Amino acid sequence: MSDLATLQTLAKLVPEGSRVLDLGCGDGAMLAYLQQARGCTGYGIEIDDANLLACVKRGVNVIQLNLDEGLSLFDDASFDVVLQIDTLQHLRNAEVMLRETVRVGRMGVVAFPNFAHWPNRLSVLRGRMPVTRRLPYQWYDTPNIRVGTHADLAVLAQRSNLRVLDSFGLQDGRTVRFAPNWWAGTSVYTLSR
Repeated sequence: MSDLATLQTLAKLVPEGSRVLDLGCGDGAMLAYLQQARGCTGYGIEIDDANLLACVKRGVNVIQLNLDEGLSLFDDASFDVVLQIDTLQHLRNAEVMLRETVRVGRMGVVAFPNFAHWPNRLSVLRGRMPVTRRLPYQWYDTPNIRVGTHADLAVLAQRSNLRVLDSFGLQDGRTVRFAPNWWAGTSVYTLSR
C-alpha cells in the first residue's frame, strides 16, 4: 500500500506523539511519515535486507525479526500503537499475531487487502483469481499466504476476544463506511484488548 492518501488516512489513526511499533514495516515509509508529521517515535520490524537498509536510510529504527516467531521480546503495553499494514496476509499465525498486536500495544491498527471487494468477487465468479491494483499478483506467484475479507476479521476479532474500536474500508484514498466488505479494496480495523 503505497499511495499518499492511504498513508495519511492510516496515520490519522495514530495519536500524535505515540510510541509506535510497525510490524512488517517494509521500507519504513509509514514510520518515517509518523515521525515527521505526527511526532511519533518507535521501531519497525522487518525481515527483508533491502527494506532494512531503506529504513536505515530514512532514519527509521528497525529490528530484523521474523514475525512468525512472535513478539516475545516486547513486554505488555510497550507501545501506544502497533501497526500491521499489509502484513496479516503474509503471516502463518495471523490469529496469534492479532493477539500479540494488542498485547504489545495499547491499540492495534490492522489494514489488509479485502478479498470480498466486488471486483475480486467478479473475478472469482468468472472462474479466475483476482488480479487488481490492490492484489497485483497471479495466484501462483503471490506473497500472500492467505486471503481474508472485512467481515472475516470481525469474526476473528470476536473469537479472539479483541475489542473493535473502529472498522472501515479504503478505496482510492477514500474512507468507505457503508458496506466496506463490498465497496473497499482495503479493510482497516483498530483493535484493543
